[in-house]
Amino acid sequence: MEGENGRCVRVLCPKKTLLGFSSSSKESLGIRWLIGSPLFLPPLTVVSAFRCLHGDPFSPDFSREADDIRTLLLRGFDIIGALFIGHGTLEENAIKAVEAFCRLRKSLHNDEVSFDMIGAAADLTIGDICFFVSGSAKPINMEASTVIYEDNPDNYLWEKGCLLRCELAFKLPTYVPVNKTSDVEETFSSLVDAAAAKFKGPYVAYLVEGPNISSGEASHSIVLHGEEFDFNKHPSHQKPLNTSAEAQSCSYFCSKNKFKSTSATRETADAIRVTVLLNKSRNNNSGAPIAEYLPASELARLVVVSFKLDVLCYASEDFPVAAAISELVVPALVDQLETMKKAIIPELLSQHPQVCPYHFLPPGILHPITAIYELRYGETEVKQGEIRKSLHSRLGLPMDRPLLRIANALSFGSKGIMGSNSIPNGCPLLKDVHTGIPNSGVSGGITSLVDGSYEYYHYLLNGMDDNGWGCAYRSLQTIISWYRLQQYTSIEVPSHREIQLSLVEIGDKEPSFVGSREWIGAIELSFVLDKLLGVSCKIINVRSGEELPEKCRELAMHFETQGTPVMIGGGVLAYTLLGVDYNEA
Repeated sequence: MEGENGRCVRVLCPKKTLLGFSSSSKESLGIRWLIGSPLFLPPLTVVSAFRCLHGDPFSPDFSREADDIRTLLLRGFDIIGALFIGHGTLEENAIKAVEAFCRLRKSLHNDEVSFDMIGAAADLTIGDICFFVSGSAKPINMEASTVIYEDNPDNYLWEKGCLLRCELAFKLPTYVPVNKTSDVEETFSSLVDAAAAKFKGPYVAYLVEGPNISSGEASHSIVLHGEEFDFNKHPSHQKPLNTSAEAQSCSYFCSKNKFKSTSATRETADAIRVTVLLNKSRNNNSGAPIAEYLPASELARLVVVSFKLDVLCYASEDFPVAAAISELVVPALVDQLETMKKAIIPELLSQHPQVCPYHFLPPGILHPITAIYELRYGETEVKQGEIRKSLHSRLGLPMDRPLLRIANALSFGSKGIMGSNSIPNGCPLLKDVHTGIPNSGVSGGITSLVDGSYEYYHYLLNGMDDNGWGCAYRSLQTIISWYRLQQYTSIEVPSHREIQLSLVEIGDKEPSFVGSREWIGAIELSFVLDKLLGVSCKIINVRSGEELPEKCRELAMHFETQGTPVMIGGGVLAYTLLGVDYNEA
C-alpha cells in the first residue's frame, strides 16, 4: 500500500497519543520525538512518541533531551523522526521537525542519519497529522507519504520480537586522599570508565539463557567469550560461533509458546537472560587467582559505591545472539553506567546515593521504558514525585494514576508484579468475587461497580479466628488490597494486630486494645486509611436500612468516579459494598 505519493508510514500508536492532550491546547504545542526500531522494523514504522520537555517547546535543549531518551529507551528502539505541533504551513513545520530530529540524533549518537527520516506536522484545524519523508539531513523537498494506522500493533511489534535482560551488581571502591578531595570526581570517573571498558574486554564472558519455562520445554543456554567479539564492527561482521546455526539466533532461547502480545508481559515479562561473567584467571598462566597489593602513598579515605545495573533490550527473534550482545546489551550497560555516574558524582562525598533502574510497561505504550530512581527519597518524597510527574508528561500518561511507582515495575521470572496474593499455607486469595454475581434485575437500573481488582478477605482467613468480631477488619483489608493491586501503595495488607497498633499510635485507642477482640467501625477504618495510605474518607450516616436507597445516587457516583470498595456497617455487622444497581426513577 505505497500510495501515489511514494513510501508509506506505518503508525502503531493511536493518533490521539501522537497529538497529546488536545490538538488545540497550549500544552500540546511543541515537538514530539517519534520512536521506531530501524534495525528490526521497517524504517518508517512509528511505535510511540515522546514529548519534548527540556527547553522551549520549539527550541529544545538537545543535550538534556538526549540524556533522558538514552535512559528511557530500550536498546533496539531509536528515534526515527519528529512531529511538529504548531502554527504555520505543514511543509514548513515538517522541515522544522526533521531539523530538530537531526540535531537530537547528533546529540544521541554523534553521527549522521543513514536512513529515511520522518518529518510530521499537525493540522490544528482538523486535528490530523501529515507525514513527510526525507532522505537528507538538509530537507529541501519533503515527500508527502500515505499512512497506515495498524489495527493490531501488539502483534506487529511482538509476534517476532523478544526481550533480552542483563542484571549486574558490583561495588566500586574509591580511595580519596584526605587532603585532595577536589580530585575525587576525576578519580571516580576514571574508575567507572575502566569498569565499563571491561564489558568489551577479552576476559569477559556472557552466559545466555532462555526464560524460566514451566510448560515442559527445554531451556537452552550458551556461553560467549569476549575474545569472540569485535565490538567495533557491525553485527553482520561478527565471527561465527562454535555452535549450531540455530543457536546463534535469539529464537533458540525463546519459549515456543510465548505470548505474542505485550499485554502478556505486564505482570510477568518473558526475557532472555544475559549474565556477565569475568574470568579473572584466564590471563594468568598458572590458572590460579592472584592478589595485588597497592599501598596508599598518603592518608586516604575509602568510599565504596554500589552499582546495580539492569538493562532491557528489544530484538527480533532471528537476530544473532552474538550481535544482540555486542550491539544492544553491552552498549546499554555502558550507557546506564554513565548515567549513574553522572547522578552519583555530585554527592559522592556528602551522601551515599542509591540509584536503581526499573522497567515499566504502562498502558497505551507498546514497549517497556526504563526509569532510574534514587531510592533514598522513597516513593512519597516530593522530589521522587516530581520525577514521576515529569515522566508522565513526557510519555503522555494520565496524571491521576500511579503508573510509574516502583510497585508497578515489571517483574521477571516470578508469579506476578504483586506476588502477594497468597497466604502462608500456599492457598491463593480469591479476587473480584462480585464478577460471578448475577444482575439484581432492577427495572431500568444502571449498575455501578468497583473499578479494578481487590482480594477477598473473610473470617478465619490465614488461621486467624476472628469469627463474630473481625468483619470490619476484613473489610479494611479488602479495601487496602484494592489500593495495592491498583499500585497506589506498596505496603503489605495489615494484620488485625497491625490495624490495632495503628489506632493506638494515633491515640484513638489505649495500649490494652492491641491483641483484643474489640470491634472497630467506620470511624476507625477512616483513621487507619489516613495513617497507612494518606487517604481521606467520607462517612455517610444512615439512621436505618430503609434510608439506604436514598443514598444510592451518592454511592453510584462514588463507584463511577473513585471506584474503591466501601465499608458499610450496621449494628454488630460490617460488610464490603462492591457496587449498586440503581434506578433514579
